[in-house]
Amino acid sequence: MAYIYWDPDGTILDLAFLPLKWYSFFLLLAFFLGYLILSRKFRMEGIAEHLLQKLAVYVIAAAVIGARLGHCLFYDFDYYSRNLAEIFLPVRFHPRLAFIGFQGLASHGGAIALLIAIVLYSRRYKVALFWVLDKLALVTPLACSLIRIGNLMNSEIIGRPAAVPWAFVFERVDTIPRHPGQLYEAITYFMIFILLNTAEQKTDRRSGFIFGLFLVLMFLSRFLLEFFKADQSAFESGMLLNMGQLLSMPFIIFGLILLLERKRTALYY
Repeated sequence: MAYIYWDPDGTILDLAFLPLKWYSFFLLLAFFLGYLILSRKFRMEGIAEHLLQKLAVYVIAAAVIGARLGHCLFYDFDYYSRNLAEIFLPVRFHPRLAFIGFQGLASHGGAIALLIAIVLYSRRYKVALFWVLDKLALVTPLACSLIRIGNLMNSEIIGRPAAVPWAFVFERVDTIPRHPGQLYEAITYFMIFILLNTAEQKTDRRSGFIFGLFLVLMFLSRFLLEFFKADQSAFESGMLLNMGQLLSMPFIIFGLILLLERKRTALYY
């Protein structure tokens, strides 16, 4: 059976002082497109542009710091608990000093940090909490889709062994045909992006409905797609549900509660 042999160069431009990686490119593109879409939403609803600029600072800082801490705490705590300096430094000290960039980001950590940041932002600038969460829910799936394409270009977050015709052989990892888990997620998240933006135009429910729908769709799909992905850490071997699935469950439950609550309160408006 013919498979897709995959080993792209992870570097777009090899600059002398700082190489431009595909992952970094897609991460920056995610923030750029998200900002453009939210800028239009803010203008349409008469919200001042400077409030979006403030929101962007909160979102970027929370996403990067939270995702980094999430990886270090949820997936590689044993190592980083003994090497605290490496959490926010782009170097590895052991077995020898090396510049490696910030390898290891966990989306669940980013999600938790984002929720905290948006609560702080809402209180600081007196913007309705669920209105902000609804708007961010419209662009986050697109950002996640682009980031997974970056993971694909890096041959990371690979899938489980598979014999399907579209299986990828990640030559940088091994010679085993695998599910392209990154591609599954990228396609799924883009579909959720389209669905949520379509739903926003057709729903007249109170603020929070889109955010609740976002939580259920994103984290339920993440839960299911984890069955096609290889374990991210050795300790997950043999677990009935891996860490990504366990971390997804509270978000799914919270999303369902929010949807039911929004549906109930909408009956009175």
